[in-house]
Amino acid sequence: MCGIVGYVGTRNAQPLLMEGIRRLEYRGYDSAGIATLSSGNLDIRKTAGRIEGLDALLVRKLVEGTVGISHTRWATHGAPTTVNAHPHTDESGSIALVHNGIIENWDVLRTKLTELGHEFLTETDTEVLCHLIEEAFEGNLEHAVAAALLQVEGTYGIAVISDKDPDKIVAARMGSPLLVGVSEHGGETYLASDVAAILDQTRKVVYLDDGELAVLTREGHEIIRLSDWESHGTSRPIEKEVNHVSWDLDRIERGGYEHFMLKEIFEQPTTIEDAMRGRLLEEDGTAKLGGLHELADVLGNVERIVITACGTSWHAALVGEYMLEQYARIPVEVEYASEFRYREPVIPPNTLVIAISQSGETADTLAAMREARKRGAPVMGIVNSVGSTIARETDGGVYTHSGPEIGVASTKAFTGQLMVLAMFTLFMARRHGMSLLRGREIVAAMKRLPALVERALEQEEQVNRIAELYAEHSNFLYLGRSYSFPVALEGALKLKEISYIHAEGYPAAEMKHGPIALIDDQMPVVFVAPTDSVYTKVLSNIEEVKARGGQVIAVVSEENTDLAGKADHVIPVPSTITMLQPILASVSLQLLAYRIAVLRGCDVDKPRNLAKSVTVE
Repeated sequence: MCGIVGYVGTRNAQPLLMEGIRRLEYRGYDSAGIATLSSGNLDIRKTAGRIEGLDALLVRKLVEGTVGISHTRWATHGAPTTVNAHPHTDESGSIALVHNGIIENWDVLRTKLTELGHEFLTETDTEVLCHLIEEAFEGNLEHAVAAALLQVEGTYGIAVISDKDPDKIVAARMGSPLLVGVSEHGGETYLASDVAAILDQTRKVVYLDDGELAVLTREGHEIIRLSDWESHGTSRPIEKEVNHVSWDLDRIERGGYEHFMLKEIFEQPTTIEDAMRGRLLEEDGTAKLGGLHELADVLGNVERIVITACGTSWHAALVGEYMLEQYARIPVEVEYASEFRYREPVIPPNTLVIAISQSGETADTLAAMREARKRGAPVMGIVNSVGSTIARETDGGVYTHSGPEIGVASTKAFTGQLMVLAMFTLFMARRHGMSLLRGREIVAAMKRLPALVERALEQEEQVNRIAELYAEHSNFLYLGRSYSFPVALEGALKLKEISYIHAEGYPAAEMKHGPIALIDDQMPVVFVAPTDSVYTKVLSNIEEVKARGGQVIAVVSEENTDLAGKADHVIPVPSTITMLQPILASVSLQLLAYRIAVLRGCDVDKPRNLAKSVTVE
């Protein structure tokens, strides 16, 4: 979602800040801005629209200064206009602030401040923070920020500078990610909401936790807890671990591909192999997942699993449900995190909760995870982002090792999640009575998978030809049964995310209970139909569609010749064991959605209204 970058040092801040927010464009945004301090003067530029518009403002008049903050905004309160863009200021124009998140009691605070004589210029909740800080300011910026935040309800990641207390940035976090970048050479300190923004400057980072405030100067950083401040009116700095970021900058470059999404689709043979690296024990027919050591006793007594997630991760969770129930024989429920957090969920003893999130910062998934822990359940995380909040707060977990994913519509992170769920299933199944022979067969199939994904990707030209025929259609239906039902959901989501075509996924048998009314010669129907235990049932569903004039695109096992005369178009994928087949089918549907979106002229990597990491409700 929104992006924050900050710098305090000896160099001109503007180029560093602008490059930083460019690297955060993939998160989704609709306005951008920058504020710097130079010779005691605060200079602010901002604009609605893309960063290119902000560049144009800076070309006309350069911003100078060695302290600064920048921001990309994804609108929540107030339209995406220049006035509502960040940074915002207080009434005197001495304080500049950028903010990710939502202030839930902003209207109450705004009324209170208005009664004190404050006048507001924007429609945003964020502007309230600036006025609160102004009201509390007595010469020390961090004291004023702490006093202001103690009145706030909601979520925030903020960065604040002031010409009345220059040469520092004050930052704070509650529910919205922030990290401090530690200079490799000294004399400067960085701030970012995502490590990608500062990776070309430093690989040493400190992750802020909820309720922490940081003061950044040229000499380094200090971190305090707001709870200590509330109790004592001051706080001693706390020591935090400095983490080293291992992945390379070239992993967030396009590398010659037309779009990041296409690059990430074609990276999947490698990322799937990375997810398995060092984790498969062929001789023992199982998987070794080092992040689960702390959960060893829990996993030995699990009687029920609840998986909570949002969006694409929720689709991965549905596949995981099929895997775990079929192979490990453990009852599984999959919950939308946004619903789980507001219900009164029943979590009996010996229930394991699994939270899945690509970013590890998804607001609803975090809240659901915390609700589960509050109710006494142990929580396991499956995330891609090292050092993310879910990774730090769960009792144990597994990284997908997919590397940075820049395209907003998830591809390699999704298949990475499926791979981790498959390995976790194998691990649990072997503990619940699966034979050594069967375990070895699954390990062998997993090891063959990267090569099979390569073969699926070789169908790109055939997929492209199909895309050319259907790119102008307005509605698609995706159908599948058993493991292929979640794949159909994910295929439909990919298409609607990046091409803006209405698409729905259904269990194929449910088509007769309503959606069949939509089928005519203008309705492409995508069937996910590998040769599995429900294949003959899916054949019947295809016949039903053809009888009503529907156009059928079938994703089938490559040895299948049954559908040559029944489907209008066939996309063959290699065959593998049942639990891994969704990965191969998903790759083909990713290619289809991508090419249709390109043909429609859509911004594939940055689709409208979407954000990569949804850190607000």
